[in-house]
Amino acid sequence: MNIFSPEAEQIMIERFGKDTIIALATTEKETPYVRYVNAYYENGAFYIITYALSNKMKHIKINPVVAIAGEWFTAHGKGVSLGYFGKKENCIIAEKLKNVFAEWIDNGHNNFDDENTIILCVELTYGLLLSHGTRFEF
Repeated sequence: MNIFSPEAEQIMIERFGKDTIIALATTEKETPYVRYVNAYYENGAFYIITYALSNKMKHIKINPVVAIAGEWFTAHGKGVSLGYFGKKENCIIAEKLKNVFAEWIDNGHNNFDDENTIILCVELTYGLLLSHGTRFEF
């Protein structure tokens, strides 16, 4: 994957390195589906807590190419299930997500005893970021 310049990466961290609402688009049989999700950006990827049996994950299983959009940012990426939120291999990113999403993570919407509560990683493959008249692309 190409990466942003250090200046653009800093802007990405400032804008998206916290609880952020982004639009996530998937496709099924050439039909696009878009929904808002809470996401967290780090090192060229967005992380989202979701449910393994959701339509978005069904779509991604068939076609992992996704699109996202946020504050003056649009991108394509590959959706990858990291599996169960509570599995040992996810402990570092899961702790970060618990902190980032602390305001709502325990509101009853998530069941962390359910192994279908997973982490979706969107690995960016193309991005366009705009900031104060400057265009950053990778």
